[in-house]
Amino acid sequence: MNSGATRKTGKEHDRDHRKQLMAVYRVLHRAYGPQHWWPGDTPFEVMVGAVLTQNTAWTNVEKAIENLKRGKLLTPSRIDGIPENQLAVLLKPSGFFNVKTKRLKNLTGLIMRRYAGRLGKMFSENPAELRSVLLAVNGIGKETADSILLYAAEKPIFVVDAYTRRVFSRHGFLSPDADYDSVQEFFMNNLRHDTLLFNEYHALIVRIGKDRCKKRKPLCSICPLSVFPHKETAAGKNRG
Repeated sequence: MNSGATRKTGKEHDRDHRKQLMAVYRVLHRAYGPQHWWPGDTPFEVMVGAVLTQNTAWTNVEKAIENLKRGKLLTPSRIDGIPENQLAVLLKPSGFFNVKTKRLKNLTGLIMRRYAGRLGKMFSENPAELRSVLLAVNGIGKETADSILLYAAEKPIFVVDAYTRRVFSRHGFLSPDADYDSVQEFFMNNLRHDTLLFNEYHALIVRIGKDRCKKRKPLCSICPLSVFPHKETAAGKNRG
């Protein structure tokens, strides 16, 4: 039976997604402004931060990085050369410091041996190839590799994290159990490939996820994204 409604084509759905994603971005940018993320004085400092931020708060990462700076160790060659037990003491504020020591050593080992310690040489590699190389490093997962590519190497690749899934599943863009690759594909297919856009968008998602779209008690009634349709969560009931 024909109800008279016209079903949208795949291309029309894609256009809708592009418009909606950019509308979300504009609302977030108006609410919070530029995030100036990722903090770091050098690309290598950004890479170190990407490894150390796994499973900890950024304030803890800052303490560990400050220890490295104080010891004048914030270069690939110096971290590669320092004994693991000494490095572990410096990384202790970041939590899971023995594990992170090995992961950071694995990363600097790659930089020193494959790229002769030269980040320029590393970042000049084809982004897809470099991503594969990073993912082959023990302890470097997809989010960490993509953070290095986007924020240190300045390649246009969208970083996905728990905040991305939470915010965009609650607003009906994604399934709550969507995997990393499918979430990344959604953004990469529906946004122009622009490093600055991807940088700022991801940072804004993290900000809204921390400030308003909380895991257990989302503050929907005071969330800038309340202007968009969203699914009420049990935790957020009566909050917006």
